[in-house]
Amino acid sequence: MFVGPSPPHTPLVNRRNNHRPRNATVSSALPDLFLAAVSLLFLWSSPKPLLSLPPNRFSFPLNPRRRQSTVMSRPPPSPSQPSPLSQRFANPQSLSDWLESRLPSDSFAAWGVKPGTKNVHNLFLELSEGETSLADSTPPVRTVNVVIVRVIGKDGRILVESHQELSDGSIRERFRPLSEKMKPEETPDEAVFRAIKEELGSIFNDDISGQRIRILPGTYSRRVEERNSVSYPGLPARYALHSVDATVQGLPEEDFCTEEKEYDGDSTEDTEERLAAGKAVTVKRHHWKWVSPNSIRL
Repeated sequence: MFVGPSPPHTPLVNRRNNHRPRNATVSSALPDLFLAAVSLLFLWSSPKPLLSLPPNRFSFPLNPRRRQSTVMSRPPPSPSQPSPLSQRFANPQSLSDWLESRLPSDSFAAWGVKPGTKNVHNLFLELSEGETSLADSTPPVRTVNVVIVRVIGKDGRILVESHQELSDGSIRERFRPLSEKMKPEETPDEAVFRAIKEELGSIFNDDISGQRIRILPGTYSRRVEERNSVSYPGLPARYALHSVDATVQGLPEEDFCTEEKEYDGDSTEDTEERLAAGKAVTVKRHHWKWVSPNSIRL
């Protein structure tokens, strides 16, 4: 048997190390670990997608103060509540021209003609003095703040105004407690004292002090009524009624009447208000009587 020369010697390779030397395995693993660490660091530092957050969890207004002012702003007037009229009428004629196209002609023509009604001069005075406001609508809505005083007398009876004598000679039926339109910026208490002095003062020769008048505590109430105006036919009205109970010392125990003071205005000049007062329908006398509380309805 022929035996040739033996091949050169080569070291055996360990199969458990994938046929690679140990130093080769360590050196090749280092880049893999470095890349894995960089990948984890990148994933950890990257921002989370917005879709993964619960809705509105971190939602804040950019300008809280501006957001608050928007919420607190007054909403625009609704169609059912017309905005108040900002126009100021120079004289009763301008008011009449404005009303003529907004009211039924037959109703407007009855102002100051039908017994118990007032005329456009009365409405002009109410607007000038701030006792009444008109809504810019068709027909206009007249808004009035009224104080109602239930004057309590002997045996719990209540004083009511049975009727009025007007300057045009007509009689206006009332049968209601003392009531008066409120002035601008006037509180109900202030209106009570003024109303009693104006409508009952003549029984004391206009010498009625606040010591005669006592408002009963805990009797104030307020309500709003909407109905057609008796004084101005065809003109819808919205009444804010402020009611209190009061006592007035020294009033007669039987039926009596008082006289209304003439309008004197704030000056002696011939202003539009003074001229209108001379043509307005005014109350000359108030007729009063005491009735049972069950016989009247507020």
